[in-house]
Parts: sequence; structure tokens; C-alpha cells
Amino acid sequence: MKPIWIVDDDQSIRFVLEKALLREGLPTRSFINPREVLAALDIATDDDGPQVLVSDIRMPGGSGLDLLSTVKEKHPGLPVIIMTAFSDLDSAVSAFQGGAFEYLPKPFDLTKAVELIRRAVEESQREEVAEERMAATPEMLGQAPAMQDVFRAIGRLSQSNVTVMITGESGSGKELVARALHKHSPRANGPFVAINTAAIPKDLLESELFGHERGAFTGAQTMRRGRFEQADGGTLFLDEIGDMPFDLQTRLLRVLSDGNFYRVGGHNAVKTNVRVIAATHQDLEQRVKEGGFREDLFHRLNVIRLRLPALRERREDVFMLTRHFLQQSAKQLGVVEPKRISDAALQKLSTFGFPGNVRQLENICHWLTVMAPAQVIEAKDLPPEVLDAAPEPLRAPAPVLVEGGAVVRHTSSPDAGMAAAVDSAPVEKISLAPANLGLSLPGSTWETGLEAEAMALLATGRSDVWDVLTRRFESKLIQTALLNTRGRRIEAAQKLGIGRNTITRKIQELNLE
Repeated sequence: MKPIWIVDDDQSIRFVLEKALLREGLPTRSFINPREVLAALDIATDDDGPQVLVSDIRMPGGSGLDLLSTVKEKHPGLPVIIMTAFSDLDSAVSAFQGGAFEYLPKPFDLTKAVELIRRAVEESQREEVAEERMAATPEMLGQAPAMQDVFRAIGRLSQSNVTVMITGESGSGKELVARALHKHSPRANGPFVAINTAAIPKDLLESELFGHERGAFTGAQTMRRGRFEQADGGTLFLDEIGDMPFDLQTRLLRVLSDGNFYRVGGHNAVKTNVRVIAATHQDLEQRVKEGGFREDLFHRLNVIRLRLPALRERREDVFMLTRHFLQQSAKQLGVVEPKRISDAALQKLSTFGFPGNVRQLENICHWLTVMAPAQVIEAKDLPPEVLDAAPEPLRAPAPVLVEGGAVVRHTSSPDAGMAAAVDSAPVEKISLAPANLGLSLPGSTWETGLEAEAMALLATGRSDVWDVLTRRFESKLIQTALLNTRGRRIEAAQKLGIGRNTITRKIQELNLE
């Protein structure tokens, strides 16, 4: 394991921390001032560099805050803990804006200091594993089975020009999947043109789609090419096709049939070579029955149907998506260090229903980047709509691909070109279920619940399943014992068969205060 680097001009502080960390099996390396640290970082390798950096603020030969700033530029993922005297707390709090993991006020409780450093180590190791996974599959933003079906479908369609209908709830990322289909098609070098048919007034939509000739109507000062002409040789994405006015559906059907259309006010047919991808959140079969959508157009568009699952149907993708959106938010908002999120907060997020799907998760991550008070997001920092929501039950995802009216669930491995399809696909990550530990379900024991939860977490590819389940098990056990003893810790420890110091330490570690 890589060492903990300690930077302090006070020999007694260095000595105490070194001994305490060594007792915990954590190797250390000490420095007197920031200059020594920066010199050592310049020659450090991946194996002997720091796992965590613990630095004082005020030292001869340099400031801990300046050191923090320099280190974050070169090693943005390295957790830095700032030690400070009480009079420096304002400086320490401002250090969070520079990306500090946490601050440690002096004089500090040694047990709490070691626990804080251990948390930073665990966070650092989690980040390293997550970065390796992201590097291995840089564009794969969804690993749930439902999303793997989507990726397989994109791969199978990668060499085709066939018309595709994408269905799914609002905010689930239909346009991103359409971009992926275009990106991995023979038309990838052509234009990708998107239009939301529900967002444009009926009187303007015809001109938007087909263009108009000069003088075709009041205000038409010049000839204008429509979206079909703009997309010639490429892909036209018609979003919310279910909201298209009925009379325009007839014109669209004719274009899909022979590739010819007339500009508004025009007399000469225009020929275009466009692949059409349509999307809707509506039930088009029902719209056809109600007379709001042409049946012949429905069948023309519904050559291949690709259903994009809702976020609640791929809960095991929440962690990856949350981390991705937090990094995106930090870049967009000019924040030096992306916020991190605790297991408890992720667990709470995973029980949320996400009626707004991936778009809502992205907005929540923007909100957390601005509003969460510390660098590590805790469950209590989540927005009110998440904290106040009742847990959403798990739901089995529906099949993804429909061909010629028959449901097809692909089981072959993804094509080689599939990996790249996902920076286009808006896929999200959720952890499977809220803690089932302690829940007594009919016909099952708590061990059965534990087994199911472990299987769900292991299926996500996480590397911290032991820590996650152990923390939840210990939390539930201690909370139950304290409830039994009406909050009397010593009595609770005796009933559990553990020491008084152990239960106190566990309460602090598990944030049960």
C-alpha cells in the first residue's frame, strides 16, 4: 500500500501521527515543509507516491493552502487533509473550495484523526478503482442488463440505414441514443440534424421540416432549406413524433416513401437521402386507435423499435452516472475538485424513483455541486425531493428491441464498435435496493435478504461490497441495541458483547451520533 504523507514542522505532531498510523498498518512518510513535498512528488512513481496527504496550514517555508493548490493541479484525485489550529478554521473551511478532502482541527483526538485518514484512504482507493473502470470503458455509462440490451441493439444496427423508433420516458436520453446510432452507422460522416416536433408551433413546423421558397408567406424574404435538406446524406432525428400534427404526418409519410418533397410555396420536387430516427414517450399504438396518429406512418417508422429503459429500471447504474455527472458539473461550474458522494448518500439515491430519469439525476448532481456544504456528499445533503420521497420498489425492465412486432432479447456479446456508442447514450447508474438487512419478508430470513443484497451489489462490479454491507450491518445492529437500552451505550455494548470504547468508536465511524 502507498504511504500516508504527513507535512508539519512540529516534530511531536509528526511522531504521534506516524505511530498511530503504523499501529493501524498504514505506512507513512513525513516532511517538514511544502518544498520537500513538492520535490518528492516530482520524482515519485505510481507505487511510492502518497495515498493521502495530511498537511498543516502554517509552516516555515510555505503555506499548506498553497501546497493544496499546487498538489490539486498535478494530482487532482489525491485526498488532502488540512490540519489547522482553531484560529485558522476560516482558512481551513475556505480550503474546501480548493479541493481539500477534510480539515482536522488542532488539538485533535488521535482516534478521530486516524479514522479520518482511513476514510480518506478508502475514498482514494475507491476513486482509483473507479478511474480504472472508466478508463477501461470510457464511453460505457451503463452496465445494467437493460442498458446492455440497448448497446447490443446499437451494435447490431451499426451497419444499417434502417429506420428506427426509440421509445422511452421523458429525460431517459433518447436523443443521445439516436446520436449513437448515427455515429456508428455508414452515415457517420454526414450531418446529424435533430428537431423536436412538440416544441415548434404547428404553423412553423412545416417550414422547419421542408423549408420554404422566397415569398411563400409574410416574412419569407429568402429561400430557406428545411431540416430534411440539411440532413441530406446523414440522419434526421424527429423527437416527440407522437405530437406531430395530423396533416403534416401525410407529408412526412410521402417523404419516407420516395425521398421527395416540396418546399412551402415551391413547385419543384426536392430529392433527399436521409435516414430517419424517430422518438416518442407516448404509446403510438394507442394514438393510432384514437385517430391521432396515422397507422401507415406508424408502420413506416416502426421498422425497428428500440425501447430505452427508465432509470429506475437500471438502478445498478446510479453510482457510475452520479460520479460522471458530478465530474461534468465541476467542469461546467469551474469547480477545482469534483464532489465525492458517500455510500449512504448513494444508497438513498438508489431508492429514489427518478420521475425525470437521467436528466433529473444530472440536475441533482448540478445542485449538489453548488449546495452540498462539504467535499464529500452525505445522505443529509441530498435535495428535499430525494430525502422526502418514499423508497421506489424494484421493477423488472421490459424487453428492449422489437422487430416486426415480435419481441427480441439479444444475448450475444456486444459488437466491437459498441463501446464507443455510449458517450452518446445517456445511461445512468443506481445501486439496487435500499438496505434489506433486518427486514423480515414472508418466507425468508434476514440471511436470505443479505444474500440477495450481496448478489445485487456484486453484479454491479463494485470492489467495496464487504465495506458497504458491513457498515450497514453494524449500523443496524448498534441502532437496534441502543433502541433496546433506550440509548444507554454501556448497556448496549454489554448486550452486544463488545467493549465500551468499541461501541463509541463505531458510533463515530458510522455517523450514528
